[in-house]
Amino acid sequence: MKIATVDHLVLTVKDLERSVSFYTEVLGMEKRVSSTGRVSLHFGSQKINLHVAGAEFLPCAGQPTPGSADICLLVEQPIAELCRELATRNTELIEGPVTRTGAAGVLSSVYIRDPDGNLLELARYDEQDIQNPANGGP
Repeated sequence: MKIATVDHLVLTVKDLERSVSFYTEVLGMEKRVSSTGRVSLHFGSQKINLHVAGAEFLPCAGQPTPGSADICLLVEQPIAELCRELATRNTELIEGPVTRTGAAGVLSSVYIRDPDGNLLELARYDEQDIQNPANGGP
């Protein structure tokens, strides 16, 4: 077996509307509601499904817990611009900007928390540092 990519992930949240507001207003994701009532947040070609704690869709994680996730999301704009934007949205930086290592190379990152306390790393690759498996690296 060989995994190709991530399609979606699921976050368990305490307050659905508060989480939707954060992810749409602060992070610019798009809310969608399926015909079965499932709420998801879309960005790029990925999505985050939201489950309300105690009313999860089945099957679900063995111990669905709000605030237990640690996720890295890639951003398009330069990190300095992102920091200014977060400040205008009254979103506290937990750490950063800092340099980290991502799946494809060196990242510039900042860390914030969502309403449930999940840690979100907002990061950007420096184009020259991205590893290209087709040619063996940068």
